[in-house]
Amino acid sequence: MPRAVARAEHLDPTAFTPGFCYRRGELCCERVNLESLVSRAGTPLYVYSSASLTSAYRRFDAAFDGIPHSLCYAVKASSNLSILRLFARLGSWFDIVSGGELYRVRRAGVPGGHIVFSGVGKTREEIREALRARILMFNVESEAELELLAEEAAKVGRPAPAGLRVNPDVAAGGHPHIATGHHTHKFGVDQAEALRLYAAYRRSPWIRWDGVSAHIGSQILSVAPFRRAVARMASLAKSLIRAGIPLRYFDFGGGLGVRYTDEQPADLVEYAQAITRAVSPLGCRLLLEPGRALSASAGILLTRVLHTKSNRERRFVIVDAAMNDFLRPAMYAARHPLTAVVRRTGMRRRPVDIAGPVCETGDVFARDFPLEDVQSGDLLALWGAGAYGFVAASNYNSRPRPAEVLVEGNRFRVIRRRETRHDLIRGEL
Repeated sequence: MPRAVARAEHLDPTAFTPGFCYRRGELCCERVNLESLVSRAGTPLYVYSSASLTSAYRRFDAAFDGIPHSLCYAVKASSNLSILRLFARLGSWFDIVSGGELYRVRRAGVPGGHIVFSGVGKTREEIREALRARILMFNVESEAELELLAEEAAKVGRPAPAGLRVNPDVAAGGHPHIATGHHTHKFGVDQAEALRLYAAYRRSPWIRWDGVSAHIGSQILSVAPFRRAVARMASLAKSLIRAGIPLRYFDFGGGLGVRYTDEQPADLVEYAQAITRAVSPLGCRLLLEPGRALSASAGILLTRVLHTKSNRERRFVIVDAAMNDFLRPAMYAARHPLTAVVRRTGMRRRPVDIAGPVCETGDVFARDFPLEDVQSGDLLALWGAGAYGFVAASNYNSRPRPAEVLVEGNRFRVIRRRETRHDLIRGEL
C-alpha cells in the first residue's frame, strides 16, 4: 500500500459510518459499549448495527419511489440469517448465486417469489431446487445453462421463469476482480447472442421469458458507467418488446460503491434518477441487487492487539484477527481504516503495519497506517466490514471463524456463535 494513501485515513470513520460513535472516548455501536461487549463475546468479533442496516435499506428504497421496483439484497455480501430476516421484514427481496444461498433465504422465511437466482455456474441440482421453490426468476448466463434449465423445467412440468443476463460491455468496478460487465469477463452473454436466444426460446413450452438482466461490477463510484449500461440495456429491452417478447422485470443488478476511507461515492439520488429515466418508459418492474451499499458501513470487525514489534524502521502491530477472518485487504488490496476502541488523550499517531498471525506475508490489514500508539491488550476496530467480511472467512491455518453480533439499541445478541476447535474437524474421518 503506498505511503501517500495513509494520509487520508486519519479521518474519524464515525463521521461517515452511521450506527457507531465515540462516547467519552469509548466506541459504541448504537447504545452498546463495545469494550463491554467484547468482555462477554471475545475477539475477533463482527459487530453489526441494526439501525444502520435499516436506515441504509430505507434510504435506498426511497430513492426509487418514482418507479415500481423491488430491492433484491445480494445475499453474497452478508448472509447471516438474522440479517436476512431483518431485510425481509423491511420488504426486501433477495438475489442469490448458489443453492446454499437459496437454502439460507428459505430458512430465513423468504417466499420463493421474492428470490432471483443469478450466477454463471448453476448446477442441475441447484436449478432443480430453485424450480421446486418457485423462485421469481432465473438470470441465465449462457445457452448451455438455458438448455439445462429447460430440461429441468420439463421434469417438474412447468415453465421456468427466466431472463438473460446480458453483458453491456461497460468497464466498471473498483478492482479488476469485481468488474463484471465487460466482454472479457465470464458473466452473461453479449447483446447479439441475447437477441438470438430470446427468439430461439420464444415459443418454448419450458422457458417463460420474464425479464432481462445486467450487472456491471462492484464498488463503482461514478454514475457514468451505470448511465451507459442502462441506456444499452433499455435499448435492448425495447427491441425485445417490439419483437413480441413480454418483459415483466428489468434487473439492473447492484454495484453502487461506498466510502471506506477517502472515496467519494456517487450520489444515490443521481444514480436512481439515471436508472429511472431509462427504465420507466419500458413498463417493467425494476429489480435492483444492492449488497455492499446496504451493509458495508453497518459492520465492523473488532480485534485485540497481541503485541507490537519493530524490524529496523518498520513498526508492526500484531492482532488476533487475520486474513482468514477478513480477506478483502489481502485479496483486493482494499483499504479499511482502523481505530482504537478506547481513545486515550494525548496519544500520537505513527505509521505502522497492522498484521495478523496467519503464516502469510499478505496477512496485513494496513501498511504504513497512522494508528494511535497502542499496546498489548488494546482493542482495534476495522471499519466497513459489514459486506464481504464474514462471508469470505475461512479456517485457513486451522483457525476457528469469529462470532457475529447484532446490536439493537441498548441490547445485543450473538447471531453466530464462535467456532470451536471441535468445529474445525467436524465432518472429517
